[in-house]
Amino acid sequence: MRVFLLLATLALSPVAFSQAWPNKPVRVIVNVAAGGVADVTARVLSARMTDTLGQTFLVENRAGGDGYIGFDAVARADADGHTILYSPGSSMMIAPHIVNRPDLDPLKVLTPVAATRRVSLYVIAHPAQPFANFDEFLAYARANPGKLNYGTPGNGTSPHIATEVFNREARVKLNHIPYKGAGPALQDLIGGQIQIVFDPGVGIAPAKAGKVRMIAIAGPARHPDFPDVPTLDEKGIKGVDGGPHFGFYAPSATPREIVSRMNAEVHKAMQHPPVAERF
Repeated sequence: MRVFLLLATLALSPVAFSQAWPNKPVRVIVNVAAGGVADVTARVLSARMTDTLGQTFLVENRAGGDGYIGFDAVARADADGHTILYSPGSSMMIAPHIVNRPDLDPLKVLTPVAATRRVSLYVIAHPAQPFANFDEFLAYARANPGKLNYGTPGNGTSPHIATEVFNREARVKLNHIPYKGAGPALQDLIGGQIQIVFDPGVGIAPAKAGKVRMIAIAGPARHPDFPDVPTLDEKGIKGVDGGPHFGFYAPSATPREIVSRMNAEVHKAMQHPPVAERF
């Protein structure tokens, strides 16, 4: 009888385990700096899941090391679903080809939980630059190779790759300045330390306020709030649509039942109208 009860308990425990999650606050590690799209969207989703699941989802920025500081923090955590990673896809797929850390391969130490969404990139310039639109920018960049600096969230990120593709396709030379996130890059653009960013969305509000100037969109369509700003494709610059994807990850040993529960809860949060509109 005792053996039967033990087997019954073991058989039911994965279900009970998944239903119990979360049973304490959840740390959401974001492996880029505060103020970028990953940070902003992680906070939007965390606030929604805090409301619906009754436990606090606390966002913690662990920027640096091309995403590896965040990888390490999550990989070392207990695999119980209470420490998870929110990361741009480029950190997962491109950073391992740049950073020599075979002991910390994110594809081995982490498991995917849920994708969220993809965003477009916006070509944004400091308003003091001697160009007011994309055509003037392109002419200036071609006439002044190496004189314009562009900022990105870091080496190997989607904005970095997209801008290098732009350099090739547009036959220009922009100098790369890597940051620890899109937020710090945008702040230096506003401050005039750099001249251009291929921004994943955090620069839209400053562009509306006139602090920066949007000159093109590296995406499939024009932005409704900037109807006169063309896409790069319209200007004959092909293949630069490098908007980043984002997603949640957990330690690789996390029980499958918890991963499935988290996946379902993230997708429910994404369907909430205010969350979808913010994305």
